[in-house]
Amino acid sequence: MPKIILITHQKGGVGKSTLTFNLVQNFATNSRVAVLDFDLQGSLSQLKELVTDFEIIPYTEKVEKILELEYDFIFIDTPPYLSNHLPKLISVADLIIVPTKAGILDLLAIKSTLAIIEEEQRTEDTLIVFNMIKPNTTLTLDILIGLEEYNVKIAKTHISDLVAFTRSVLLKGVTNDKNAQKQIDQLTEEILTKLI
Repeated sequence: MPKIILITHQKGGVGKSTLTFNLVQNFATNSRVAVLDFDLQGSLSQLKELVTDFEIIPYTEKVEKILELEYDFIFIDTPPYLSNHLPKLISVADLIIVPTKAGILDLLAIKSTLAIIEEEQRTEDTLIVFNMIKPNTTLTLDILIGLEEYNVKIAKTHISDLVAFTRSVLLKGVTNDKNAQKQIDQLTEEILTKLI
């Protein structure tokens, strides 16, 4: 049975799809991996013809079918709103990743997503990832303090706002940028440790 990794946050623009793509690309080096594009915008589904290292499965309403797929890992990219499928997706996920930028509006928006995770009693299986972080900002520390009330683990690895990540979907990953690849490798290690 595959390990299910759900990438979710109700706010758009936090880099869910790009982070999902880079993690899937990284996992695919040693595993059979698929990404389920649950976002009706289909950002990742549009790349289906370009990728060769993993499979992209377009949106399906049948959440239970996910568990029948024969992969080592299945990543699920969710839409930028709270869909009625989210509680079910949270319940089947082995790990829930909530990417967020270090902004006040992102902190306010994360509350609804974390409330659903808490309702499903999956806080222990959740990891907040700071994504698209600007260098030399003190705001990250302020947001870290603001997140303490949720009792959710925060990844030690912060993903920077690098051009390499923006271009990664066209270049099949970030292997040409050592700093970006190091960050994705470190986050991959944190995710695998949390799954074990």
